[in-house]
Amino acid sequence: MPTMWKSVSMALACMATTAAAKTVEYDWSISYVENVNPDGLQARRAIGINGQFPPPIVNVNSDDTVRIHFHNRFGDGTGSTLHAHGMFFNRTNFMDGAAMLTQCPVPDGESFVYEPLNSPSSPPDRQPQWGTYWMHGHYGGQYVDGFRLPNIIHNAQGEAHAYDDDYTIILADWYHREHNDLLYNEFMNPKNPGGAEPVPDAPLVYMAHTPANGTAKYLPGFNNDMKLLFEPGKTYRLRMINMAALSMFHVWIEGHDMEIIEADGVDMEALPVESVSLSVAQRYSVLVRACNDTSHSWTLHANMDPDMFDTVPDELQLNVSATVSYGTPDAPLGVGRTMLDSYDAFNDTQLRPIVPMAPLVPTESQDLNVFFTTYKDGINYASFNNVTYVAPLTSSLLTMKSETGAIAMNPQLYGPSSGAFVAPGMAVVEFVIYNWDAGSHPFHMHGTQFQVVHKSNDVTSDDPADNPPFVEGENPNPVRRDTVVVPAGGSARLRFVADNPGAWFLHCHIDWHLSSGLAMIVLIAPDQVAQTMDVPDVIPQQCRQLGYPTAGNAGGVLNSTTYFGALRSPARPLVTGWTGTMVGSFIACIISALIGLATIVWYGFATGEADDEQDKNSMHT
Repeated sequence: MPTMWKSVSMALACMATTAAAKTVEYDWSISYVENVNPDGLQARRAIGINGQFPPPIVNVNSDDTVRIHFHNRFGDGTGSTLHAHGMFFNRTNFMDGAAMLTQCPVPDGESFVYEPLNSPSSPPDRQPQWGTYWMHGHYGGQYVDGFRLPNIIHNAQGEAHAYDDDYTIILADWYHREHNDLLYNEFMNPKNPGGAEPVPDAPLVYMAHTPANGTAKYLPGFNNDMKLLFEPGKTYRLRMINMAALSMFHVWIEGHDMEIIEADGVDMEALPVESVSLSVAQRYSVLVRACNDTSHSWTLHANMDPDMFDTVPDELQLNVSATVSYGTPDAPLGVGRTMLDSYDAFNDTQLRPIVPMAPLVPTESQDLNVFFTTYKDGINYASFNNVTYVAPLTSSLLTMKSETGAIAMNPQLYGPSSGAFVAPGMAVVEFVIYNWDAGSHPFHMHGTQFQVVHKSNDVTSDDPADNPPFVEGENPNPVRRDTVVVPAGGSARLRFVADNPGAWFLHCHIDWHLSSGLAMIVLIAPDQVAQTMDVPDVIPQQCRQLGYPTAGNAGGVLNSTTYFGALRSPARPLVTGWTGTMVGSFIACIISALIGLATIVWYGFATGEADDEQDKNSMHT
């Protein structure tokens, strides 16, 4: 068993089993669904599953085996993959669904089998998982067009907190134009050199009943049409998932208290809060205790934060006001906290996991500096350490399978623009992310839950409230999660054990920023992959079908860390100062100016001589 998790599993071993384990199989055809209009403002096509939008819910127990038969049925040549966000995929990195890292896109008309939970291909001592997760497309921005769904995993050994019923609140943003239209014609376009992200046309908030050992079902209605029914005296678990492309949300219920009990699949000691703030891809569970008085209904607020919007259109309704009802017909709305004083980022470092883990001591460390810059082509790109991500032609997993030994540990093998970081097996890795952008960013790493051992809201501040000094070991039980918000001008110090061999994506989960290059590949124990992981034959077969190489470095070249064949070169940054081009242009300007001056002088002399000759001729007339 991975060392990081031994104490976690031992702490849970004494709990009683509540349901028999089973294999849950899904047969999913991914395709377009026409005339979808969830916000009631404009119909458009979306991406759904088996003709259904929103796609069906995964609602299982932690000891179940989940098997998804994934069929690409777009019908227009579009590839696709499925990523189960937050799942570990221990020894099954090839099922992570990160296009061009773990597999090529599943070609149109083809199929793939994903086993995101308890795969028989994983070792018996794999770390169990439960909590609030989600699944989404991980190719071509497809989740922005609707390919996203809850993945709810109930703890088969018994939940850490008691409650009577279980609901899931999906928080998303919605665009009336399709992702690729917005990406290429609006965002990654020279007419947008400042990198203003497409502003959504509406929030999209909806709910589902997700009971343990029961059938999950979406509740009727979206946004203000939603209604959640409470019974007096009951305690409810409300799971919140931010599936947006860009937007942060702030959620609270008037007249009701909330306690956070889970973050990103990790059970937490109950923490009372007035509201819950979720950035893209983050999840929280809260306990809400119903009132005893049934004479009023109450407002559930889900407000979309416009902080990342360069402009807020007049017609954009940022705030959703749903109803929590106690079943009394025509009950008036009770009045509680109708608005928040400010949209402050939630300090998740105050959360404490129920199963404690001491802060890890790093053996490998790297600073990651986040920049956004307009490049020579007039387009605004993002980067880690001035490296803008370019996807490899050979999927990184196939590179590790074909390039074995010492060369597999060379980060250059995985592409000059992959930002590759190679970690030896069982190393303790520390990433310190510094966000030099004007907006906050949610960073997600595949295949692990990292410790957040320190955060700063402003690394340049002398105020310890904004920039607390980092004291090693000060927090004996730091929060663990898979998606962390790094505020504008701030930082986050993350640590994890490199105990899960494979190629794992670390990226900003704002989809527009992933498209602009804010991503890198973390290679864990690549020298072990060839011996420890059996990659299904369908992976290289589908790569060949699409014309991608199946061996060699990021460009498909064997035994080379310097030549990458047809691998696309990144856009080139604007270079300031006295470059060769600048010097040449300056000299050319000087020469042109001198020639111009000489021409003027010559013309002046020539004109003067002509005038003198004309004067002489006039005197003899």
